[in-house]
Amino acid sequence: MSTPPDGSADDDGGAGPTLVADQVYEILARQIFDGELAAGARLPVRDLADRVGTSVMPVREAIRLLVKNGLAVTHPHRGARVREFTVGELLDLYDVRLLLEVEAARQGAAKVGPGELEAMRRACERMYRAVVGGDVMQALDEDEVLLRHFYGAGGNTVLTETIEALWVQCRPYKVIGARAALEARDPSLWTPQPAMVDALAVGDLDQAVTITHDALVSARQRLERELEPPTRG
Repeated sequence: MSTPPDGSADDDGGAGPTLVADQVYEILARQIFDGELAAGARLPVRDLADRVGTSVMPVREAIRLLVKNGLAVTHPHRGARVREFTVGELLDLYDVRLLLEVEAARQGAAKVGPGELEAMRRACERMYRAVVGGDVMQALDEDEVLLRHFYGAGGNTVLTETIEALWVQCRPYKVIGARAALEARDPSLWTPQPAMVDALAVGDLDQAVTITHDALVSARQRLERELEPPTRG
């Protein structure tokens, strides 16, 4: 059984129900992201409560949050399951990301300052260390930290919040693409980020936006290759 998020397998240990539900949500979301809970997997409340060591109420609330964030779906009389995307739906998500993130890059590039650039450089360094160590999840986390600073510099919170919601929905599939890139030693996973920061540092805003565009196109193509059904010989 997993370590209880609230410190007790028998009760909620005095922690508020929302806090415990958030902790359970983080556990389940991470298991979806790393493939431990695969697309289409059932999410039985009592079994999950036993796994994480808490009562059923926080698990029910955590599943509601998974549904709200697009990571799970519910069916009448059949409970909840980890959400599955068709290849077409997933590629549509990446097309929307391309539109929104290129615009966020344009807005961020015009306003990014020394503080954001330094934070982006540190994220690049941590990401590279994660790539060298084969830690896909950490590498993706640091990539999102970097982009959060970049896009956030533009000050358009509606745009950045929409992008982050898409990141959550795409995350299990981002993991698939990133693992494939690591196995193939594909540098397109980790070379665009420092190039983007260098372009911003010298004031080449158009180049930074182009790198953002090309990195997203590369990620989409990488994922499309991984999801293609095998050809019959």
